[in-house]
Amino acid sequence: MPRAGLLAMLAALGGCAGFPGQQAQQAPESAFVILGEDGAPIARAITLAQACPAIEIDGRTSPMTVRAPWGAIPVRPLEDGGKRPAPASSTAVLSCETPIPAGSTRVAVAGQPLPLPKADKAYRRIVVIGDTGCRLKGKDFQECNDPHAYPFAHIAASAAAWKPDLVVHVGDFHYREDPCPADRPGCAGSPWGYNYDAWKADFFTPARTLLAAAPWIVARGNHETCSRGGQGWWRYLDPHAYAPQRSCDDPAMDVEADYTDPYAVPIGGDAQFIVFDSANTTYKGFKAGDVRLQKYAEAWRKMEALSRAARFNIAVDHHPLYAFGANRDAATGAITLFGGDAGLVQAFGAFGPRLLPSNIDVLLSGHVHLWEQTSFGSDHPTQFVAGFAGTAEDIVPLPAAVPPTVTPAPGALVEAMSSWIDGFGFMTMERTGPDAWHAVVHDRDGRARNTCEIKGRHSRCALAQVQGGGGR
Repeated sequence: MPRAGLLAMLAALGGCAGFPGQQAQQAPESAFVILGEDGAPIARAITLAQACPAIEIDGRTSPMTVRAPWGAIPVRPLEDGGKRPAPASSTAVLSCETPIPAGSTRVAVAGQPLPLPKADKAYRRIVVIGDTGCRLKGKDFQECNDPHAYPFAHIAASAAAWKPDLVVHVGDFHYREDPCPADRPGCAGSPWGYNYDAWKADFFTPARTLLAAAPWIVARGNHETCSRGGQGWWRYLDPHAYAPQRSCDDPAMDVEADYTDPYAVPIGGDAQFIVFDSANTTYKGFKAGDVRLQKYAEAWRKMEALSRAARFNIAVDHHPLYAFGANRDAATGAITLFGGDAGLVQAFGAFGPRLLPSNIDVLLSGHVHLWEQTSFGSDHPTQFVAGFAGTAEDIVPLPAAVPPTVTPAPGALVEAMSSWIDGFGFMTMERTGPDAWHAVVHDRDGRARNTCEIKGRHSRCALAQVQGGGGR
């Protein structure tokens, strides 16, 4: 058979164009689309093979580019010269990527079609999720093998059935940090540690249906700092360019790898998301001279510059600035409220009491394992917290309202708030006007449990408190 005919036959059988003589391509472990700077779509693939799969874009096929080389994630050194614990084995994978040209109408990796961004960048149906991994750490061991106790796969399928244009994940993907104890059958056999196996179990497998449904915007959570799951974050998800000094493999380079520049994603109608990396902040606040004060000041200035490009801005990060969490005293049962992240309040507060730049109208966050909405009579953005999509929930209730003197951030005067405690699910946003959105809080089965209307930098929900855990 002529060489041209042989290559055509290999391509028809799923062989990798450009690599004559190879057998039919191995399907990747995962293939999906991430939106990066200015909303540019990036096709990503994770494969067990040592060569990247082929990507077809509007009938033209080429190999994807290596993002991070094939291999197991190396065990990261500790500051004391030792190494953190690691499983006996860890699967080696290759991370690949290809920018998707604007106007592309069909993209497939190894024959698997990928969801494409809206041609006009007018995203009208948006799913918001966060805090999706199964907690295995310290003394807290979630029953990862029980789909009721750990329902992320079910939630992802329900969210995919809603047919979104876009998915926004507000951070904390990786939670399986320690081995499941022998006396805990609910998580027996779970992979653990900061390797691909734990990432696969925590995210890529349960999120499969939702990854296939729409492109994603991903925010980095504190579970994705270099000292935790940052090695996987950089290899698999971060939309910025990968480089060895950003791999989180070497603690000496954390001063670069633990921070990334904010970026904007246009969503049509003179509106945009601004995604910023708050992963390495601390609820304890910063001491004088802490490099994080400088890093987050730089991020604020870049957000402010980005926000000038659109009339309506929705910021996305992991740590809430304008929301409440609650603690219960073990001895007395008394409940106390706490507000936004102290480190960010300190760093951003240097620019003014509003904290975020004046053009930002809405903040989407996670970190607190519940769903929450706050709106303000003062000039502060309305806040939504969507950290309720899989990780073990917070169970200390928030009040239906707070006294005027109680505030989550300096000078923020609460005019409306709503919450859902101990209920798993996802949030959706549908655009109804230039600066207006209809938001719905869904349980794990996709049923509506609360609705909210967003207008500018204000929001109001039908229910102040959603009752019951929801779902099966």
